[in-house]
Amino acid sequence: MNQAFSTQLEQGIAELVIAKPPVNALDSQEWQALAREIEHLGADPEVRVIVIRAEGRGFCAGVDIKELDAHPERIVEVNAGNYNTFKAVHRCPVPVIVAVHGFVLGGGIGITGAADIVVAADCATFALPEVDRGAMGGGAHLQRLFPVQKVRYLFFTGEKIGAREAMQYGFIERLVSKEQLRESALEIAARIAAKSPGMIRIAKEALNGIEDGNLEDKYRWEQGFTLQAYTSPDSAETRRAFVEKREAKF
Repeated sequence: MNQAFSTQLEQGIAELVIAKPPVNALDSQEWQALAREIEHLGADPEVRVIVIRAEGRGFCAGVDIKELDAHPERIVEVNAGNYNTFKAVHRCPVPVIVAVHGFVLGGGIGITGAADIVVAADCATFALPEVDRGAMGGGAHLQRLFPVQKVRYLFFTGEKIGAREAMQYGFIERLVSKEQLRESALEIAARIAAKSPGMIRIAKEALNGIEDGNLEDKYRWEQGFTLQAYTSPDSAETRRAFVEKREAKF
């Protein structure tokens, strides 16, 4: 059994909980396992809707930078795990609700941007510090949450934006206290689960089909630049500085 997350199914609602202290940063194998689990849930006729949430200090800090610092060659595996996870969420045959709190970083942005509905605790913050980690990627998913210029500001600066400020951009369905987060997400899930599962699955496919562009193709384009970035000595310096808890020097 994978220890980075757990799943339970009740009354058509699959609840997937990420729990890998201290910051829910997943390694290459854990990202692949997460993708497989979401695909498995989507293929289960008993599952009518999926809720993804997390335990601990925040929702998800993305990839395990320490793994990549020790094994930079695993960037291809990490890229594949991220791609498969975000695709599994976006292309899941049933609706996926994410309930986020605390930090939503990197791969956490990918999961959130790929989802159908976002519920956020008022303590949630969103950021994509890829430039500061010597990588690329996630812009396509961030652009499902924020408009183009805001995406570029957040990407170039690595700054975070709080859930209360983010409300103005419209992607957060409900803003609640952390204590109400799970209950609020499950309440929405129950409303969806009560409907015809056949109609909801048709609706999910139809809505994906009318989106502008192809989210997976856009993200794959970005991943090519992640590989390019990883050939730069600056990229290695950002990871080493992160592990050593110091400012990077260029």
